[in-house]
Amino acid sequence: MTVETAAALPMSNHTRERVTVAKLTLENFYSTLLTQHEEREMRQKKLEKAMDEEGLPDEEKVMRRSQHARKETEFLRLKRTRLGLDDFESLKVIGRGAFGEVRLVQKKDTGHIYAMKILRKADMLEKEQVAHIRAERDILVEADGAWVVKMFYSFQDKRNLYLIMEFLPGGDMMTLLMKKDTLSEEATQFYIAETVLAIDSIHQLGFIHRDIKPDNLLLDSRGHVKLSDFGLCTGLKKAHRTEFYRNLTHNPPSDFCSLAPALTFIFLCDSQAYSTVGTPDYIAPEVFMQTGYNKLCDWWSLGVIMYEMLIGYPPFCSETPQETYRKVMNWKETLVFPPEVPISERAKDLILKYCTDAENRVGAVSVDEIKNHQFFESVDWEHIRERPAAISIEIKSIDDTSNFDDFPESDILQPGSSHGIFCYTLVAKLALMQTSFLILKTSSIHCSQKD
Repeated sequence: MTVETAAALPMSNHTRERVTVAKLTLENFYSTLLTQHEEREMRQKKLEKAMDEEGLPDEEKVMRRSQHARKETEFLRLKRTRLGLDDFESLKVIGRGAFGEVRLVQKKDTGHIYAMKILRKADMLEKEQVAHIRAERDILVEADGAWVVKMFYSFQDKRNLYLIMEFLPGGDMMTLLMKKDTLSEEATQFYIAETVLAIDSIHQLGFIHRDIKPDNLLLDSRGHVKLSDFGLCTGLKKAHRTEFYRNLTHNPPSDFCSLAPALTFIFLCDSQAYSTVGTPDYIAPEVFMQTGYNKLCDWWSLGVIMYEMLIGYPPFCSETPQETYRKVMNWKETLVFPPEVPISERAKDLILKYCTDAENRVGAVSVDEIKNHQFFESVDWEHIRERPAAISIEIKSIDDTSNFDDFPESDILQPGSSHGIFCYTLVAKLALMQTSFLILKTSSIHCSQKD
């Protein structure tokens, strides 16, 4: 067969799939190398700048450079550490969702406690979730660790993908609301303000969360908010779009974590998403309409949460999803404030500015529109995370799960062929923090305890 004849033959689906996987793998490999090189250079420049500002003598500079080089070497060694399921002891199931579950685990060699998110590969492929999981993993690396749950390790076996994240013992906002029924305006101001900063931190990276709800607002040991569950998050890259993976479902790649090419960035200010996702009570009407939406849909969801905090239930709650949908689409008639639960006019005004047409929604110009609203008049935005939380969290031990529901055991951890991938570790971060250099950001998510 001549080259010309071979070129004229149609490419089989199997060949096309293998080409796609190879392309993804190569692009991801070289993108990672380039990113790591740029990060090392940036840390070196920060070191040199810091030493110049301190006016250190040459001998001291040589010593600092040597220390920095050793820490970079240790950092690379830790990143190449390979872990598997056998390195962790499962303690308790603390969450369950459509594609897997979350377990409290303990690392056997250190005794450290983590939350392990376990995702079944077959379910993710069948339900076209590979792009969502890819976006989820990417945002863990790029997002601000102060506002997004940290990820420390990730690995996989033949059946599952495992994300090892920080365990936040405070539970989630839904559990808090169930305990308290309603919150005071002072407490609501605190939690909504922190969530504004959390949402803005991912918007600045070009992501839309698309599933902002009380279940996904987690509370750390001090009671401060962190965003979780980016399984419906979208943005940035082609690899985050579901259609990119639809031809891979017949022969799934053995390495899920290689599905991460450095492709053309798609900034959300210039593009819109179209798929309908999220929890019905908190979904913005433009998402239901499928005519295109942008990051402003997250602010609508925050307005619904604020209403629920102050009133005691979401504004569009109904007995069926169909009725909830109808109420959301007719929000101009159905969004009302019950007279028996009085709230301030400034609180009502902010809720109505969140829950309105996208083109008129607060935050359309910038997040400063939200920060400058009179409801946040007394908020110290720069130091809010340093002040005590509105409601303190009582933690009895490092593995205290009293703020989580109980779940029965499952067979998701049946023996498999476990192999590790590059790990982002807290130890590596601490090693670099000692010299105050730019740190490779490693953030994570934590699946909420409710689906």
